[in-house]
Amino acid sequence: MSKTTANEISGKEPAALNFDRRKLLTAGLGLAAMPALSLSTASRAEASAALLGGWQPKFYRFKLGDFEITTISDSETFIDGPFPLIGANANEADVRKLMRDNLLPEQKYQPGFSPTLVNTGKEIILIDTGNGSNGFVPRPNGGWLAAQLAPAGFKREDIDIVLLSHGHPDHIGGVIENGEPLFPNARYVIGGIEHEFWAPEGKFSGDMEKFASVYRANTKPIVGKYTFIKPGDDIVTGIRAVEAYGHTPGHLAYMIESGGKSILFWGDCAHHQVASLAHPEWHCVFDADKEQGVATRRRIFDMATTDRLPVIGYHMPFPSIGYVETIAPGSYRWLAHTYQLNL
Repeated sequence: MSKTTANEISGKEPAALNFDRRKLLTAGLGLAAMPALSLSTASRAEASAALLGGWQPKFYRFKLGDFEITTISDSETFIDGPFPLIGANANEADVRKLMRDNLLPEQKYQPGFSPTLVNTGKEIILIDTGNGSNGFVPRPNGGWLAAQLAPAGFKREDIDIVLLSHGHPDHIGGVIENGEPLFPNARYVIGGIEHEFWAPEGKFSGDMEKFASVYRANTKPIVGKYTFIKPGDDIVTGIRAVEAYGHTPGHLAYMIESGGKSILFWGDCAHHQVASLAHPEWHCVFDADKEQGVATRRRIFDMATTDRLPVIGYHMPFPSIGYVETIAPGSYRWLAHTYQLNL
Protein backbone atom coordinates (compact mmCIF):
# COMPACT_ATOMS: atom_id res chain seq x y z
CA MET A 1 0.00 0.00 0.00
CA SER A 2 1.39 3.40 -0.93
CA LYS A 3 2.01 5.98 1.71
CA THR A 4 -0.64 8.65 2.26
CA THR A 5 0.68 12.05 1.26
CA ALA A 6 0.12 15.35 3.03
CA ASN A 7 -1.73 16.61 -0.04
CA GLU A 8 -4.16 13.69 0.11
CA ILE A 9 -4.81 14.30 3.80
CA SER A 10 -5.45 17.99 3.27
CA GLY A 11 -7.53 17.46 0.15
CA LYS A 12 -5.24 19.74 -1.87
CA GLU A 13 -4.02 18.80 -5.32
CA PRO A 14 -0.32 18.68 -6.06
CA ALA A 15 1.16 21.91 -7.32
CA ALA A 16 2.06 20.31 -10.65
CA LEU A 17 -1.53 19.24 -11.26
CA ASN A 18 -2.78 22.74 -10.42
CA PHE A 19 -0.31 24.17 -12.88
CA ASP A 20 -1.31 21.81 -15.66
CA ARG A 21 -5.01 22.51 -15.10
CA ARG A 22 -4.42 26.22 -15.24
CA LYS A 23 -2.55 25.84 -18.52
CA LEU A 24 -5.33 23.71 -19.98
CA LEU A 25 -8.00 26.14 -18.80
CA THR A 26 -6.16 29.10 -20.25
CA ALA A 27 -5.62 27.33 -23.53
CA GLY A 28 -9.28 26.25 -23.67
CA LEU A 29 -10.52 29.77 -23.05
CA GLY A 30 -8.30 31.04 -25.79
CA LEU A 31 -9.58 28.44 -28.25
CA ALA A 32 -13.18 29.12 -27.27
CA ALA A 33 -12.76 32.84 -27.78
CA MET A 34 -11.26 32.54 -31.27
CA PRO A 35 -14.41 31.47 -33.13
CA ALA A 36 -16.47 34.09 -31.33
CA LEU A 37 -14.05 36.79 -32.33
CA SER A 38 -13.96 35.66 -35.92
CA LEU A 39 -17.75 35.35 -36.14
CA SER A 40 -18.20 38.77 -34.60
CA THR A 41 -15.77 40.29 -37.07
CA ALA A 42 -17.41 38.49 -39.98
CA SER A 43 -20.90 39.57 -39.01
CA ARG A 44 -19.87 43.19 -38.88
CA ALA A 45 -18.08 42.99 -42.18
CA GLU A 46 -20.32 40.73 -44.23
CA ALA A 47 -23.85 40.45 -42.78
CA SER A 48 -26.67 42.52 -41.34
CA ALA A 49 -30.08 41.61 -39.92
CA ALA A 50 -33.13 43.78 -40.45
CA LEU A 51 -35.01 44.74 -37.30
CA LEU A 52 -38.43 43.11 -37.21
CA GLY A 53 -40.23 45.73 -35.14
CA GLY A 54 -42.34 45.28 -32.03
CA TRP A 55 -45.14 42.73 -31.91
CA GLN A 56 -47.86 41.89 -29.41
CA PRO A 57 -50.35 39.01 -29.40
CA LYS A 58 -53.63 39.86 -31.11
CA PHE A 59 -55.83 37.26 -29.39
CA TYR A 60 -55.83 35.15 -26.26
CA ARG A 61 -57.99 32.10 -25.51
CA PHE A 62 -58.77 30.06 -22.40
CA LYS A 63 -61.44 27.74 -21.01
CA LEU A 64 -63.93 28.59 -18.30
CA GLY A 65 -65.79 25.44 -17.33
CA ASP A 66 -67.47 24.29 -20.54
CA PHE A 67 -67.10 27.72 -22.18
CA GLU A 68 -64.21 28.91 -24.32
CA ILE A 69 -63.37 32.60 -24.08
CA THR A 70 -61.25 34.65 -26.50
CA THR A 71 -60.15 38.25 -26.12
CA ILE A 72 -59.10 40.10 -29.28
CA SER A 73 -56.93 43.20 -29.45
CA ASP A 74 -58.67 46.02 -31.30
CA SER A 75 -55.80 48.51 -30.89
CA GLU A 76 -52.31 48.90 -29.45
CA THR A 77 -52.28 52.68 -29.56
CA PHE A 78 -50.60 54.88 -26.95
CA ILE A 79 -52.52 57.87 -25.66
CA ASP A 80 -51.65 60.88 -23.50
CA GLY A 81 -52.25 60.32 -19.82
CA PRO A 82 -53.38 59.05 -17.51
CA PHE A 83 -53.75 62.67 -16.26
CA PRO A 84 -56.13 64.40 -16.91
CA LEU A 85 -58.20 61.59 -18.43
CA ILE A 86 -58.01 60.00 -15.00
CA GLY A 87 -57.53 62.08 -11.88
CA ALA A 88 -58.68 65.49 -13.08
CA ASN A 89 -60.01 66.02 -9.55
CA ALA A 90 -56.57 65.18 -8.12
CA ASN A 91 -53.19 66.90 -8.39
CA GLU A 92 -51.29 66.18 -11.58
CA ALA A 93 -48.14 65.74 -9.49
CA ASP A 94 -49.82 62.96 -7.51
CA VAL A 95 -50.92 61.13 -10.65
CA ARG A 96 -47.45 61.40 -12.14
CA LYS A 97 -45.83 60.22 -8.92
CA LEU A 98 -48.10 57.17 -8.89
CA MET A 99 -46.87 56.35 -12.40
CA ARG A 100 -43.21 56.74 -11.36
CA ASP A 101 -43.75 54.60 -8.28
CA ASN A 102 -45.13 51.85 -10.52
CA LEU A 103 -42.32 52.13 -13.10
CA LEU A 104 -44.67 53.48 -15.75
CA PRO A 105 -44.31 56.47 -18.09
CA GLU A 106 -45.77 59.59 -16.54
CA GLN A 107 -47.49 61.00 -19.64
CA LYS A 108 -48.23 58.08 -21.98
CA TYR A 109 -50.09 54.83 -21.55
CA GLN A 110 -51.37 51.96 -23.65
CA PRO A 111 -54.91 50.94 -22.81
CA GLY A 112 -56.38 47.71 -24.01
CA PHE A 113 -59.37 47.63 -26.36
CA SER A 114 -60.55 44.06 -26.00
CA PRO A 115 -63.74 42.73 -27.57
CA THR A 116 -64.44 39.31 -26.07
CA LEU A 117 -65.93 36.17 -27.61
CA VAL A 118 -67.68 33.56 -25.48
CA ASN A 119 -68.30 30.17 -27.09
CA THR A 120 -70.84 28.33 -24.94
CA GLY A 121 -70.88 25.29 -27.20
CA LYS A 122 -74.33 26.35 -28.40
CA GLU A 123 -73.84 30.01 -29.28
CA ILE A 124 -71.00 32.41 -29.91
CA ILE A 125 -71.48 35.70 -28.09
CA LEU A 126 -69.34 38.74 -28.90
CA ILE A 127 -69.14 41.27 -26.07
CA ASP A 128 -68.40 44.73 -27.52
CA THR A 129 -67.17 45.34 -31.04
CA GLY A 130 -64.21 47.70 -30.77
CA ASN A 131 -63.58 50.91 -32.67
CA GLY A 132 -64.50 49.84 -36.18
CA SER A 133 -64.04 52.56 -38.78
CA ASN A 134 -65.50 55.43 -36.72
CA GLY A 135 -64.59 54.77 -33.08
CA PHE A 136 -62.21 56.57 -30.72
CA VAL A 137 -59.16 55.04 -32.39
CA PRO A 138 -59.76 54.92 -36.15
CA ARG A 139 -57.84 52.74 -38.56
CA PRO A 140 -55.05 51.91 -39.02
CA ASN A 141 -54.31 52.38 -35.31
CA GLY A 142 -57.56 50.78 -34.16
CA GLY A 143 -60.65 49.02 -35.45
CA TRP A 144 -58.86 45.69 -35.81
CA LEU A 145 -61.64 43.32 -34.73
CA ALA A 146 -62.96 42.62 -38.24
CA ALA A 147 -59.48 41.69 -39.50
CA GLN A 148 -58.57 39.69 -36.39
CA LEU A 149 -61.62 37.41 -36.35
CA ALA A 150 -60.17 34.96 -38.89
CA PRO A 151 -56.72 34.65 -37.27
CA ALA A 152 -58.52 33.98 -33.98
CA GLY A 153 -60.56 31.20 -35.62
CA PHE A 154 -63.91 32.91 -36.27
CA LYS A 155 -66.01 34.07 -39.19
CA ARG A 156 -68.31 37.04 -38.89
CA GLU A 157 -71.23 34.77 -39.83
CA ASP A 158 -70.47 32.64 -36.75
CA ILE A 159 -71.55 35.31 -34.28
CA ASP A 160 -74.98 34.58 -32.82
CA ILE A 161 -75.26 37.46 -30.33
CA VAL A 162 -73.54 40.83 -30.15
CA LEU A 163 -73.72 41.93 -26.52
CA LEU A 164 -72.86 45.56 -25.79
CA SER A 165 -71.72 46.95 -22.44
CA HIS A 166 -72.55 50.54 -23.43
CA GLY A 167 -72.81 52.93 -26.35
CA HIS A 168 -69.40 54.62 -26.58
CA PRO A 169 -67.75 54.60 -30.04
CA ASP A 170 -64.91 52.24 -29.03
CA HIS A 171 -67.50 49.61 -28.09
CA ILE A 172 -70.09 49.93 -30.87
CA GLY A 173 -67.82 51.13 -33.71
CA GLY A 174 -67.36 47.60 -35.04
CA VAL A 175 -71.06 46.85 -35.38
CA ILE A 176 -71.09 48.24 -38.94
CA GLU A 177 -68.58 47.67 -41.74
CA ASN A 178 -68.94 49.53 -45.07
CA GLY A 179 -72.47 50.56 -44.16
CA GLU A 180 -73.65 47.00 -43.47
CA PRO A 181 -73.86 44.96 -40.25
CA LEU A 182 -70.56 43.15 -39.79
CA PHE A 183 -72.34 40.23 -38.13
CA PRO A 184 -75.25 39.40 -40.45
CA ASN A 185 -76.65 36.48 -38.45
CA ALA A 186 -76.49 38.07 -35.02
CA ARG A 187 -79.09 39.55 -32.76
CA TYR A 188 -77.97 42.55 -30.70
CA VAL A 189 -78.35 43.08 -26.96
CA ILE A 190 -77.88 46.29 -24.93
CA GLY A 191 -79.30 47.84 -21.78
CA GLY A 192 -82.63 49.57 -22.40
CA ILE A 193 -81.53 52.61 -20.38
CA GLU A 194 -78.38 52.87 -22.47
CA HIS A 195 -80.19 52.80 -25.79
CA GLU A 196 -82.74 55.36 -24.65
CA PHE A 197 -79.92 57.67 -23.57
CA TRP A 198 -78.01 57.67 -26.89
CA ALA A 199 -80.66 57.10 -29.56
CA PRO A 200 -82.71 60.37 -29.62
CA GLU A 201 -81.94 62.91 -32.33
CA GLY A 202 -81.19 66.50 -31.29
CA LYS A 203 -80.53 65.69 -27.64
CA PHE A 204 -76.81 66.47 -27.43
CA SER A 205 -74.20 68.96 -28.55
CA GLY A 206 -70.40 69.08 -28.64
CA ASP A 207 -68.48 65.92 -27.84
CA MET A 208 -71.59 64.16 -26.57
CA GLU A 209 -73.25 64.66 -29.94
CA LYS A 210 -70.18 63.19 -31.65
CA PHE A 211 -70.55 60.06 -29.50
CA ALA A 212 -74.31 59.93 -30.02
CA SER A 213 -74.03 60.35 -33.79
CA VAL A 214 -71.74 57.31 -33.98
CA TYR A 215 -74.20 55.34 -31.85
CA ARG A 216 -77.13 56.29 -34.07
CA ALA A 217 -75.26 55.61 -37.31
CA ASN A 218 -74.08 52.22 -36.13
CA THR A 219 -77.33 51.02 -34.61
CA LYS A 220 -79.99 52.20 -37.05
CA PRO A 221 -79.24 49.36 -39.50
CA ILE A 222 -79.70 46.74 -36.77
CA VAL A 223 -82.29 48.33 -34.49
CA GLY A 224 -84.87 45.78 -35.60
CA LYS A 225 -82.62 43.03 -34.23
CA TYR A 226 -82.17 44.67 -30.81
CA THR A 227 -83.11 43.10 -27.49
CA PHE A 228 -83.11 45.49 -24.52
CA ILE A 229 -82.13 44.20 -21.09
CA LYS A 230 -81.73 45.37 -17.50
CA PRO A 231 -79.43 44.33 -14.63
CA GLY A 232 -80.10 40.78 -13.48
CA ASP A 233 -81.30 39.59 -16.89
CA ASP A 234 -79.77 36.46 -18.43
CA ILE A 235 -78.56 36.93 -21.99
CA VAL A 236 -78.03 33.17 -22.37
CA THR A 237 -77.60 30.52 -19.72
CA GLY A 238 -74.34 31.45 -18.02
CA ILE A 239 -74.16 35.16 -18.90
CA ARG A 240 -75.98 37.65 -16.66
CA ALA A 241 -76.14 41.46 -16.75
CA VAL A 242 -74.68 43.32 -13.74
CA GLU A 243 -75.48 46.97 -12.97
CA ALA A 244 -72.44 49.19 -13.45
CA TYR A 245 -73.97 52.62 -13.99
CA GLY A 246 -71.97 55.84 -13.90
CA HIS A 247 -69.57 55.53 -16.80
CA THR A 248 -72.71 55.88 -18.89
CA PRO A 249 -76.29 55.92 -17.58
CA GLY A 250 -76.95 52.31 -18.60
CA HIS A 251 -73.44 50.82 -18.50
CA LEU A 252 -73.53 47.07 -17.80
CA ALA A 253 -70.98 44.51 -16.71
CA TYR A 254 -71.50 40.80 -17.37
CA MET A 255 -70.98 37.79 -15.11
CA ILE A 256 -69.96 34.72 -17.08
CA GLU A 257 -70.37 31.35 -15.35
CA SER A 258 -69.80 27.76 -16.46
CA GLY A 259 -68.93 24.52 -14.72
CA GLY A 260 -68.74 26.14 -11.31
CA LYS A 261 -66.28 28.81 -12.53
CA SER A 262 -66.91 32.52 -13.00
CA ILE A 263 -65.31 35.53 -14.65
CA LEU A 264 -66.52 39.13 -14.66
CA PHE A 265 -66.46 41.23 -17.82
CA TRP A 266 -66.53 44.68 -16.25
CA GLY A 267 -66.48 46.79 -19.41
CA ASP A 268 -65.25 50.29 -18.57
CA CYS A 269 -65.22 50.16 -14.78
CA ALA A 270 -61.51 51.01 -15.05
CA HIS A 271 -59.48 52.86 -17.69
CA HIS A 272 -55.95 52.45 -16.30
CA GLN A 273 -54.55 49.38 -14.57
CA VAL A 274 -52.91 51.44 -11.79
CA ALA A 275 -54.60 54.84 -11.50
CA SER A 276 -58.20 53.60 -11.71
CA LEU A 277 -57.67 50.92 -9.06
CA ALA A 278 -55.30 52.58 -6.62
CA HIS A 279 -57.57 55.64 -6.53
CA PRO A 280 -61.13 54.74 -7.53
CA GLU A 281 -62.13 58.19 -6.23
CA TRP A 282 -60.19 59.82 -9.08
CA HIS A 283 -62.63 60.91 -11.76
CA CYS A 284 -62.54 59.60 -15.31
CA VAL A 285 -63.23 62.21 -17.96
CA PHE A 286 -65.37 59.72 -19.88
CA ASP A 287 -67.75 59.05 -16.98
CA ALA A 288 -71.16 60.63 -17.53
CA ASP A 289 -71.82 60.72 -13.79
CA LYS A 290 -68.47 61.13 -12.04
CA GLU A 291 -69.59 60.33 -8.50
CA GLN A 292 -71.71 57.38 -9.54
CA GLY A 293 -68.68 56.14 -11.47
CA VAL A 294 -66.64 56.30 -8.24
CA ALA A 295 -69.31 54.37 -6.32
CA THR A 296 -69.52 51.73 -9.06
CA ARG A 297 -65.75 51.23 -9.13
CA ARG A 298 -65.66 50.72 -5.38
CA ARG A 299 -68.54 48.22 -5.50
CA ILE A 300 -67.20 46.27 -8.48
CA PHE A 301 -63.63 46.20 -7.15
CA ASP A 302 -64.89 45.03 -3.74
CA MET A 303 -66.87 42.25 -5.40
CA ALA A 304 -63.87 41.14 -7.45
CA THR A 305 -61.58 41.02 -4.41
CA THR A 306 -64.09 39.45 -2.02
CA ASP A 307 -65.09 36.71 -4.45
CA ARG A 308 -61.53 36.33 -5.86
CA LEU A 309 -62.99 36.69 -9.33
CA PRO A 310 -60.95 36.73 -12.50
CA VAL A 311 -61.84 39.81 -14.53
CA ILE A 312 -61.88 40.86 -18.16
CA GLY A 313 -61.28 44.61 -18.09
CA TYR A 314 -61.89 46.06 -21.54
CA HIS A 315 -59.24 48.77 -21.13
CA MET A 316 -56.72 46.82 -19.09
CA PRO A 317 -53.46 45.98 -20.93
CA PHE A 318 -54.03 43.17 -23.40
CA PRO A 319 -55.04 40.36 -23.02
CA SER A 320 -57.03 42.38 -20.46
CA ILE A 321 -57.45 39.52 -17.98
CA GLY A 322 -56.51 39.70 -14.33
CA TYR A 323 -57.48 39.84 -10.69
CA VAL A 324 -58.00 42.59 -8.14
CA GLU A 325 -56.24 42.80 -4.78
CA THR A 326 -56.95 45.20 -1.91
CA ILE A 327 -53.77 47.05 -0.91
CA ALA A 328 -55.33 49.48 1.60
CA PRO A 329 -58.87 50.42 2.58
CA GLY A 330 -60.49 51.77 -0.58
CA SER A 331 -57.37 51.16 -2.70
CA TYR A 332 -56.75 48.25 -5.05
CA ARG A 333 -54.19 46.69 -7.37
CA TRP A 334 -54.57 44.93 -10.72
CA LEU A 335 -52.82 41.56 -10.87
CA ALA A 336 -52.37 40.53 -14.50
CA HIS A 337 -53.33 36.96 -15.33
CA THR A 338 -50.44 34.56 -15.82
CA TYR A 339 -51.50 30.89 -15.94
CA GLN A 340 -54.38 30.50 -13.46
CA LEU A 341 -57.05 30.05 -16.12
CA ASN A 342 -54.97 27.71 -18.25
CA LEU A 343 -55.15 24.72 -15.91
